[in-house]
Amino acid sequence: MRVITQQKFGGPEVLTIVDTPAPQPLPTEVLVRVRAIGLNPLEALLRAGEFPPLIGRPPFILGWDISGVVEESMTYRFRPGDEVFGMPLFPRAANAYAEVVSAPALHLVRKPASLSHVEASALPVVGLTAWQGLVDLGGVTEGDRVLVHGGGGGVGHVAIQIAKALGAYVIATASGSKREFVEGFGADEVIDYTTVDFAEAVRDIDVVLDTIGGDTAERSLGVLRQGGHLVTAVAEGNSELIAKFEAAGMRFSGIAVDPDPVGLRGLVELVEQGRLRVHVQETFPFERVTDAHRLLERGHLQGKLVLTV
Repeated sequence: MRVITQQKFGGPEVLTIVDTPAPQPLPTEVLVRVRAIGLNPLEALLRAGEFPPLIGRPPFILGWDISGVVEESMTYRFRPGDEVFGMPLFPRAANAYAEVVSAPALHLVRKPASLSHVEASALPVVGLTAWQGLVDLGGVTEGDRVLVHGGGGGVGHVAIQIAKALGAYVIATASGSKREFVEGFGADEVIDYTTVDFAEAVRDIDVVLDTIGGDTAERSLGVLRQGGHLVTAVAEGNSELIAKFEAAGMRFSGIAVDPDPVGLRGLVELVEQGRLRVHVQETFPFERVTDAHRLLERGHLQGKLVLTV
C-alpha cells in the first residue's frame, strides 16, 4: 500500500509517497480501505515541527480523519464491506495518510448513506471538538446564548449547527467575506471581527466556544453572563487565564478532543435528521498532498480540505 510520510520537519515539500506493507489489525481492530482523508490545521503544524510533538519526530505518518470500507475485522462490531468513518487513536499516531489503516473498532462508526466518503472524512475532528465542547462540557440547552469564535472555520461551522440543534441562540464571529457562508449554517447573528469588536458588541452569553486563540479567550470574559462558561480548544492549559475566569465567577474548560463513539453517533443522528452538514472547500487526490498542505497552512479556510484515495 501507499502512505504519505516525511523524513524531516519542514514545508509541504517534505511529504512524500512511499510503498509499505499493510498493517495487521489486532483483536478489537478493523482494517479499513481508506476512501477519503480529512485534513486539519494541526497536521500542518506537526509537519513543520511548530507544535509539541504529539507523535514524536520524523519519520512519521500524519492524519486522523478517515472514511472508508472495512476489509478485515477482528471484532464483532463490524464486518468486511461495512462503510465506516472516525478519528482513531487521537492524539496518538493513527497513520491516516494511507491507503489502508488499522484502527480500534470503538473509534469508528458506520457511515450514514446520506454522507459521501469525502464528507464523512471531514467530520470527525471538527465535529467531535464542537460536540464535546458544546454538549459534554458546555451543557448547552434550549434558550442559551452561544458565541462561536471562528464561525467560518472547520470547527466553527459545525458548532453553529450543533448549538442550533440544541435550541440555542447563536452568535458567530467571522470575517465579512464569510458572512453569507456562516449565516447559511444557521447563525442568528454574525459579527465581522475585522470591523467590530465583539467584546463591545455582545453581552449576556451563556457559553463561548473559542477556536481562535490569542487574546480571544481573555477578551471573552466580559461578554459572559455571571456564571457563564468559556470552552476553548486552543488555550486549555493557560493556568493564568483559568484563574482570571474563576476569580470573576465564570467557568473555564479546555477541550482536547478525543475519540468518542457516543459523540460520533450523536453527529450521525443530526446528519440523518438533516440538521448537520459539513462543508468541504476543496478536495485533492492523494498524489497532490503537498498542494493540499500549502492551502491548509495559509489558513482562513471555509470548512475543510480532503484528500481522496
